[in-house]
Amino acid sequence: MSRSPWVAVDATTIPAKRARELRDAWEDFVGGRPAQEEEDAGTPPMRGPIADSWLRSRDAGVDPTGRQAAPSVLELLGARAEWDAHPLAAAAPLIAQCMAEASVEADQLLVISDADGMLLRIHGDPQLRSRAADDMNFVEGALWSESGAGTNAVGTALAAKHAVQVFAAEHFTEPVQRWTCAAAPITDPDTGRLLGVIDLTGDISSVHPHSLSVVVATARAVEELLRRGLRERDDRLRARYGNRLGPEAQGAALVTGSGRVLLDPKQHWSISDVAAIPVGGGRIYLPSGVEAIAEPVEDDDLYVVRPNRTRSARPAPPRLELHVLGDAPPRIGLDGAPLHLRPRHVELLTLLLLHRGRASADVLCADLYGDDGHPASVRVEMSRLRRLLGGAIEPDAYHLTCEVDSDVRHVRALLGRNDVADAAAAYAGPLLPDSSAPGIERARDELDAWLRQAVITSDDAEALWAWVRGSSGEHDLVAWRRLLSTLEYADPRRSLAATRVAALRRSFGAVADL
Repeated sequence: MSRSPWVAVDATTIPAKRARELRDAWEDFVGGRPAQEEEDAGTPPMRGPIADSWLRSRDAGVDPTGRQAAPSVLELLGARAEWDAHPLAAAAPLIAQCMAEASVEADQLLVISDADGMLLRIHGDPQLRSRAADDMNFVEGALWSESGAGTNAVGTALAAKHAVQVFAAEHFTEPVQRWTCAAAPITDPDTGRLLGVIDLTGDISSVHPHSLSVVVATARAVEELLRRGLRERDDRLRARYGNRLGPEAQGAALVTGSGRVLLDPKQHWSISDVAAIPVGGGRIYLPSGVEAIAEPVEDDDLYVVRPNRTRSARPAPPRLELHVLGDAPPRIGLDGAPLHLRPRHVELLTLLLLHRGRASADVLCADLYGDDGHPASVRVEMSRLRRLLGGAIEPDAYHLTCEVDSDVRHVRALLGRNDVADAAAAYAGPLLPDSSAPGIERARDELDAWLRQAVITSDDAEALWAWVRGSSGEHDLVAWRRLLSTLEYADPRRSLAATRVAALRRSFGAVADL
């Protein structure tokens, strides 16, 4: 039986001998001699996926001596906050259950990263954690993509989109060669995008041929858990929004932004009929050539899709437009006509949007006034707003009855799809920056932090460029440094980035570099 190119050691491997072979191959590669890939005969020092990863690491400018450790893009508290909000956090008990025996008995660290290779959680023996942190900055918040740290199981699993084991001098940077690791990527069952990686990392002496199978089995178990959660979410969306299709349905379907058909009463659509829907909906064309209209519902990225019947007797609902990001005055429009609203009314509309179009007086009161407010004040303001907006708000409830086109929803949907560069370009700035309403402040901080983390860990020069040019990122030293390391040497923006990094370092002092 042929040996898998993704496994570093098997039952026949002598680890010490293999480590010496790999070290010789690494020295040859670093010295400019080509890496030797494995052949059918014998046991050569290199595997194909590792040779490919070394080339990617070298092309990314990673220093093989390891003088520059994997960069920390978030401090510990920030990384843990990102973990709390990450989709894999809900699977933490299952991950711990599946991998507890392997990580403890083999004296290895259990590690979870996000889709960009930033380490979110590290569990294991404190002494081993401390040694990993000292040796190679293997800490929560550090970026272990191939471009950040060279060949390693986390980064290479992400780059190759395949589970992989990395042993000894297969690691591209020298300080990491005293370690062994095995990692498997986890895919979002909805969008097919990578969510992150599960990894086992330990001392070189703890290498075991079963490490890779353990992380692969755990990753598959997590994906099944996510699929089960997705099915439950789909059921809730069908129950909540199925009535949006109308009594006769008229060929309409309830479709997610990723193009999954959740409800199709007339069996008019097939899964292949609907591709990913542009954020915000609108006119779309199906692969069959049929023109359709995608109407957004309250959920951030959910749509009713109907064949475009221009003479439909069904009246179009009012369409409300909210542009509430950035330092410019908010712009509100209803069916194309501008509305001039008081700041409090803009806050109320924004809060309703953030609560998916409906909320109680008590909830709006807390979000608008904090502990000092009274629901009666909300009722008065909502009554005035209802008169200004006509039929866009239900007469006896705090419920938007109109379609809503919002820059906040647009950015959130792009981030949810991992379209980081487009999200950064669409982000005009913080949400209603002059508002002191507690609910607005909370949503403002959450969106700003979500976008910043996505941008900094994306390795996308255009996303970073859009971020640092905005008010939230213009003084962000970490982002400017990431931009400088990402830009090509011939890029004319490098000189500006270098100047800005130097200026921010002088401004913030040594503390900013920590």
